[in-house]
Amino acid sequence: MVRLNLGTIIGLILMSFILSSCGIKSEQEFATIDPRDPGNVSSDKQLERDAADRGTVWGDGGILGVFGFGDEGKKKETGGPAIGVNAFLWRATLDTISFMPLSSADPFGGVIITDWYTPPETPNERLKVTAYILSRQLRADGLRISVFRERLNGGIWRTEKTAQDTAIKLENKVLERARQIRIASKKKY
Repeated sequence: MVRLNLGTIIGLILMSFILSSCGIKSEQEFATIDPRDPGNVSSDKQLERDAADRGTVWGDGGILGVFGFGDEGKKKETGGPAIGVNAFLWRATLDTISFMPLSSADPFGGVIITDWYTPPETPNERLKVTAYILSRQLRADGLRISVFRERLNGGIWRTEKTAQDTAIKLENKVLERARQIRIASKKKY
């Protein structure tokens, strides 16, 4: 009987994921290129074009791109290479909610979560914000913000509804700040 320890099992699972991500073309994909057809590009040129389009793990969209060694054109489009989301939206979100204590920030996943904040003018109320940056481009639909509100009632924090436009107003403030940061970055260069 073969006994596998936890490390071996995890290693096998990781190897299966790595091997499954390798680009293997099916017979159907190879069959679409007919080198005898004068209307088609030669099969060698088509394969080169496919490889260039696909990229590699080490290329611009892979590991090197994450650490800032990617295509310069992509840097301009996304606002920076070091994070997985739009850098202008990321920085603007952090700037806009900087008055609240930060609980978690994931620049690769694009999620910012604040801790509970109690405004000085309303000590029986507290707010929490979760911001999702959904795009690598600076777009209005690339940002979603959720605002949570609780009120202290009899020593217990109870969830209350926030005004419908609270999250929208906060999103608009972030987008306005992102535009300001983008304009300021263009003036530098």
